[in-house]
Amino acid sequence: MPIYYFWGDDDFAIQQEIGYLKETYLDNDWLQFNWGRFSGDKEESLLEGIYLAMTPPFGGGCRLVWIYNTIFFQENSGGGELAAEMQKYLKQIPETTHLVFTATKKPDSRLKIGKLISQYAQVKEFSIIPPWQTERLIKRVEELAAKKGVKLSREAVNLLANSVGGDTRSLWQELEKLSIYRGDSCQTIGEEVVKLLVNTTGQTSIQLAQAILKGDSHSALKLVEDLMSNKNENPLKMVATVVGQFRTWCIVKAMTEEGYDEKAIAEYAEIGNPKRVYFLRQEVRNVSTKKLKKCLETLLELEADLKIGKESIDSWETAVIKMCNL
Repeated sequence: MPIYYFWGDDDFAIQQEIGYLKETYLDNDWLQFNWGRFSGDKEESLLEGIYLAMTPPFGGGCRLVWIYNTIFFQENSGGGELAAEMQKYLKQIPETTHLVFTATKKPDSRLKIGKLISQYAQVKEFSIIPPWQTERLIKRVEELAAKKGVKLSREAVNLLANSVGGDTRSLWQELEKLSIYRGDSCQTIGEEVVKLLVNTTGQTSIQLAQAILKGDSHSALKLVEDLMSNKNENPLKMVATVVGQFRTWCIVKAMTEEGYDEKAIAEYAEIGNPKRVYFLRQEVRNVSTKKLKKCLETLLELEADLKIGKESIDSWETAVIKMCNL
């Protein structure tokens, strides 16, 4: 009885995973009989989906039931009676059924029903990766490229991760483009091809953070204008990205001065690959810890200004000039 619990805010990635299950386990000739989709925000609809999951498939292939927008496995959303009823039914789901629950949040382990679904289901997270988590972005590119059957060089993987970021939908579309370009050949696609076919010139909030770190106010102000005026980036999302990058730099700088090794720094700063610490050290080699902390303070003040409704571009430009002049 394969049961899955997919959670997170990356809706496209979740839909891709469900599409993969449909393609793998359902017989197209019997699709309308063996495919079901139910809302999980009402107990009646949730149980209706589970009742269908208990029914053996018609014809060939398996049965697939998707219960979306599930709320009953999260805090204050499920009761003991529902948990007891679900436990009874989940045990009876046949091996020929694939039952999928999707939600924005992970199961609440403090609830009986949350523990129940964690016991029976394969729980997998599908959250949008923040742009400063480089290792996770690279891993996502590698995973999706493998699914598309596209072989990429290390340089091409890095370029895609930096260009597309955590936007799974855009990444999939770019890989589709590269797959068509490659055709039936098994050649490895390099950095030059990615530069040719993929929009890699778009400015990112990480580039903005790097310009601020260097004190390059001219470039930083141009990036703010491009991101907000041309690319319609959310000002608060930009703050979150730049704060994350400066937080990492600040930890690396402070712990380096305290004599910690790369492994310890990577663990504390949540850097997946300890080897990346070397490059981060180089980036902040000529920057003081005091400046990094002052930049973080300015960014938090900027966040507060944006949340109370101050004009976005003016607030960002003022903060950029202040940080670059530190």
